[in-house]
Amino acid sequence: MLVEARGVGRTVELPGGEPLTILSDVDLTVAEHDLVSIVGRSGSGKSTLLNLLGLLDAPTHGELRLFGEDTARLGGRARDRLRGSAIGFVFQQFNLLPGRTALENVQTPLLYADGREFWQRERLAREMLERVGLGERLKTRPERLSGGEQQRVAIARALIRRPRLILADEPTGALDLETGASVMSLIEEVAAETGAALVTITHDPAIAARSKRHFRLEAGRLLPAEHAAGPDAAAGADAGARPDPAGRPLHVGVPASAAEEVVV
Repeated sequence: MLVEARGVGRTVELPGGEPLTILSDVDLTVAEHDLVSIVGRSGSGKSTLLNLLGLLDAPTHGELRLFGEDTARLGGRARDRLRGSAIGFVFQQFNLLPGRTALENVQTPLLYADGREFWQRERLAREMLERVGLGERLKTRPERLSGGEQQRVAIARALIRRPRLILADEPTGALDLETGASVMSLIEEVAAETGAALVTITHDPAIAARSKRHFRLEAGRLLPAEHAAGPDAAAGADAGARPDPAGRPLHVGVPASAAEEVVV
């Protein structure tokens, strides 16, 4: 099992000292070859969950195991090594290095690799760019590429180390419908070729429908999509308090201005 989350939650402290629960009691498993989608309104906790799965943040309670490792027992360097070798990220914003060519951008993750990957990084990057249809754009800088081409460069960079887990955060959010569908097809094809699992965070039902397993985040809780509450509940999650199992708000009295300082 690649991902095993049991009762995982994330609570932060607001400037006034009040606790704010962003995620609560999340249970999730992800196996090899899995295609999982997670949808939710703004403020539902999608970005926080992705950060936990990507070892960019740590839960404040619960157990999170990645690739059989208890993440609570990993030190900083071990977390960095595991993230760099086994997890690939595809973001809505392409996050390409300006002034660097497509080939140089895709090589970036291999600068921290060992052995063959490091010494053959240019060849590996060239092969990956050819795989995503950009073999003729190797020397082109991001500012000269279209949005779809920039996302393809970002995909090549994310997948060059053949990660076991791909985390896609709104991967088509900055693209038109046709280009977005093409990009998702590409991510799914490469994931299938490498046996990687793909977890897609999105607000787009059409993108979510492409996955085999579907979840929804509502008020910091992860639910199977068919068990999720209706849109009114999701809207309430954006505007109001997050309920605990007994129905009590988890951050009663927290002013909206303070809550807005926390990115979820």
